[in-house]
Amino acid sequence: MSIEERKDQIGAAPDTSEPRRFCRKCLTREMEQTEYFRTLHEYIAHLDADLKVDSEVYEERLALCKECEKLYQGMCRICGCYVELRAVMKKNGCPLVKPMWTRVQEENVAY
Repeated sequence: MSIEERKDQIGAAPDTSEPRRFCRKCLTREMEQTEYFRTLHEYIAHLDADLKVDSEVYEERLALCKECEKLYQGMCRICGCYVELRAVMKKNGCPLVKPMWTRVQEENVAY
């Protein structure tokens, strides 16, 4: 399809007869949720191990996030992050004024 033909389709409803392809430059609202979340989990899995907390700390953080009233569909309503991505990083902490969990400092876990 030429650029001129595409211009006529801007704003048109998506063609549902063909499966949507994953586009690395698409916005999340344009992606199918399963593809987006698969990509998010792949990203987490491929992060450098030096940047990530160990699996025990990660699961503890996620358990605390699941108890929080600010969790909404996997996102923190305070900072807007996906909690699974925020919780895996050593440098990150809970964004609440009184955090539910803090960042890992020099191999010592501070809770």
